[in-house]
Amino acid sequence: MRALWSEQRKFSTWRRIWLALAESQHELGLPVSSAQVEALRAHLDDIDFAAAAAHEARLRHDVMAHVHTLGDAAPVARAIIHLGATSQDVVCNADLLVLREALQLTAGKLARVVDRLGTFAAKFRSLPTLGFTHFQPAQPTTVGKRATLWAQDFAIALEQVEFATNALRLRGLRGATGTQASYLGLFDGNAAKVDALEAKFAEKLGWPKERMLAVCGQTYPRLVDAQIVAALAVAASAVHKCATDIRLLANRKEIEEPFEKEQIGSSAMAYKRNPMRCERACGLARFVMGLVNDPLQTHATQWLERTLDDSSNRRLVLPESFLALDGALDILANVAEGLVVWEATVLANLAAELPFMASEDIMLAATKAGADRQEAHEVIRVHSMAAAEGVKRYGRANDLMERLRNDPFFAKVDLSGALEPSRFIGRAPEQTDRFIDTVVKPIRMRHAASLSTKAELRV
Repeated sequence: MRALWSEQRKFSTWRRIWLALAESQHELGLPVSSAQVEALRAHLDDIDFAAAAAHEARLRHDVMAHVHTLGDAAPVARAIIHLGATSQDVVCNADLLVLREALQLTAGKLARVVDRLGTFAAKFRSLPTLGFTHFQPAQPTTVGKRATLWAQDFAIALEQVEFATNALRLRGLRGATGTQASYLGLFDGNAAKVDALEAKFAEKLGWPKERMLAVCGQTYPRLVDAQIVAALAVAASAVHKCATDIRLLANRKEIEEPFEKEQIGSSAMAYKRNPMRCERACGLARFVMGLVNDPLQTHATQWLERTLDDSSNRRLVLPESFLALDGALDILANVAEGLVVWEATVLANLAAELPFMASEDIMLAATKAGADRQEAHEVIRVHSMAAAEGVKRYGRANDLMERLRNDPFFAKVDLSGALEPSRFIGRAPEQTDRFIDTVVKPIRMRHAASLSTKAELRV
């Protein structure tokens, strides 16, 4: 991702656009020689950044600085570089080429997280664990089923990124205000040749000619940037939710991110196992989510055909949003590959709350045995409140089941299997299997090439 947003990639892409333009003009009979085309082709990547900086200091125009720099490197082609073009014929098309690659890379990393979480979910599909609503104990689920909730968020985010990728349209060769007047002038008013030039240009850049904007002003609509950053923010939100859940579960000593043999959690508290990877992922994700407003404001303030206050903003927002999310996704993949489940603690935490979870089933069993449902509810409520007070006020173990066994009201109710955890997880294992079959497997097929790389972290 850093390479995609580097100065080298940016300006070498500009040169590829100048080459595609010149080559297309040559093929359509404009005064651009094959020697000039080849001269441009020979200097796509050998950019003299010092010379470009010197030209820009003098000209105060980045595109023209690089026109001159390329002309210095390929003097035979100097006269035809940028022929008929305006700056955004270069900049916008180059940005779209980079954005497409950045989105594709992001999609692959989202798929990798889905894959890793799918593997984890399959392994723990049947391990019962306490569920939570309002961060209060609720009906049990399974460790694997909970992981599918995280994976589903990433699958939804992947859909958004893929949609944004498929929605991209090349700006094409449109000139200063999008009317193609300069290109029409080059071809002496022959509109068919203008269309042919643009089609050849798109083809040489590896872009389907039918996937170009129908109309534009000076730039491609900055609403496209807003759409892209919004998709990245959706992915960032999925990162934040998953990483936060893991941090909460680490506090309960149920699930932890990888912790290396000699890793130090705290310089003062030697026992600490801080979830620093998930914390870092949350910080990066929050940064990306905070960028959503910028491209919306940028698009909203593009007066008429275009104003230039978009440029400085986009040079920060677009690369930084991709780079931050890229780092967060690397972290999440690394965490998902090495999640540690402390099964005994998971089951112990569940057992501490399970008597409360079982109370509804016990009430129904008492009703089937002939008791009044409302009376059963009241008896269980009184015992539940007493048991809960014992836990909270005195730190005692949950003795609700013992209280119920000793109450004659439940003499006809078999309480022997009331606390079997598998009775309370519903269809969680089956739902996990179905999610893997219907969501994870298709993603694995679409993004197979992105799944083999392990997410290594330097720190």
